[in-house]
Amino acid sequence: MRSKLSRREFLKISAVAMGCLAFTPFTSPEDDNDYPSGVIGRIARDSISVYREPSWDSETVGYRFRDDLVNIYYELTPPSGPVYNPLWYRIWGGYIHSGYVQRTRFRFNIPLHNVSKNGQLCEVTVPFTDIYYLNIGDGWQRKNRLYYQTTHWAVGIDEGPDKKSWYRLYDELLEIEYHVPASHLRPIPDEEISPLSPNTPWENKRIEVILQDQVIRAFEKDKVVFETQISSGIPNQGPTPNGIPTSTPQGNFNIESKMPSKHMGNGRLTGDNEVYTLPGVPWTSFFVTPPGVAFHGAYWHNNFGIPMSHGCVNMRPEEAKWLFRWSDPKFQLPIKDRSHWEQRGYGTQVHVI
Repeated sequence: MRSKLSRREFLKISAVAMGCLAFTPFTSPEDDNDYPSGVIGRIARDSISVYREPSWDSETVGYRFRDDLVNIYYELTPPSGPVYNPLWYRIWGGYIHSGYVQRTRFRFNIPLHNVSKNGQLCEVTVPFTDIYYLNIGDGWQRKNRLYYQTTHWAVGIDEGPDKKSWYRLYDELLEIEYHVPASHLRPIPDEEISPLSPNTPWENKRIEVILQDQVIRAFEKDKVVFETQISSGIPNQGPTPNGIPTSTPQGNFNIESKMPSKHMGNGRLTGDNEVYTLPGVPWTSFFVTPPGVAFHGAYWHNNFGIPMSHGCVNMRPEEAKWLFRWSDPKFQLPIKDRSHWEQRGYGTQVHVI
């Protein structure tokens, strides 16, 4: 495989790179399914290696670091694998494995004129946006970041430090409010999260998680209506500092609680990327409470097919959204008050084997 670019390839890549600089208007997330030009990769761990060829046995020619943004020119799946995730990306200077690269785009949005205090669910549509907390004594203080495809509850709109419209977000775990630029978030319309197969009787829906295969299947009676790879909890790692095992529990359960946005982790906004805090985890469907084991979207890795979590079932955000909409209890819309941000009930059966 070549390590140098031909003139034709160079011109093609240059055109893609220039296209990434011309920020595109918002389009639906489904528009990314065909992997269009202009896709940007966000590095989602401390550092990853850039290789001369798409293989971990190849020479390392550089590094990219957390939250670096790279133009993804094309993808490939060389026979070198790995089997669970053989996808590699061609970037400027070499190749990177996709395992800790989040595919993102820049999509800016027209801010709403007003936001109900009962809450408007929103989705981040840029690679990341910085949180700012308004302190009466010290003014605007930068905290940590919110990432692409995370979801958040906007409860107001104010003038931000740049004199533009910023959404005021409410953090349900910390019970505080903070701000981000309104243009970085897309208000999610109710019809986009309305229930799927709402007329299918409760007893005809079930979810199976096969840990050995790292696969989830959704059934309506005996028909598989959805199947995809997941990343379950890492087994044999012992308990976390709070005493909760990291393996995904096996057995028969039911979805008990659904929240389209959940702050997971240590519940801090320190600005330190190494702190385990995950505000805005999207499309959570809890089936073991306590301690709190859920299906949810994961934006911090792309290694679906092997265990990666602290016990939850990681899914691609768009797939976790499908499961959230399809499963019971149904999420009640429209939002009448903040108590509706969580829907509880005896929901869809879950079998983990």
